[in-house]
Amino acid sequence: MSTRNEIRSYDYVNHPYARVRDAMGEDPTRIFSSATRAASSRARLVASELRVNVGGIEVSTEIDVSVGSIEHRPADSPSGARTRIPVHWSASNRPHLFPLMDAELSLYPLTPTETQLDFLGRYQAPMGMLGGAIDAVVGHRIAEASVHRFVSDVASYLRDALG
Repeated sequence: MSTRNEIRSYDYVNHPYARVRDAMGEDPTRIFSSATRAASSRARLVASELRVNVGGIEVSTEIDVSVGSIEHRPADSPSGARTRIPVHWSASNRPHLFPLMDAELSLYPLTPTETQLDFLGRYQAPMGMLGGAIDAVVGHRIAEASVHRFVSDVASYLRDALG
């Protein structure tokens, strides 16, 4: 029996919440794809992918990203303005070798000119007990690095696109 592991990552965008919310609300799948593609094009042109460098070896896989129904909470709600975007991804090729991710990307204002991106995800390690053992040794660090890179790529893309 496999367990689900939690990963949290965040980054900031130096633009007002309403601009970031509107940009993400238009087509988050396109933004995720463009952000990961723009980041990876520094090395080569590929499809949307997650990448991480582990001990000098780059591990990457193309991913299929799907987005659920976006929820917007207004500023006058008890916990303030917030946008929640459900995100699911899996490897495009050989998904049985890579974790499945179910997550939520939240956007909320920090200041009038800054927005926080807050990613909370839970992933399922692949390959049953063997995958769980690999995850305990090195897999979780790879998953964390991939998520941090993904969030950083999205934030960087938004900073540039909204600038």
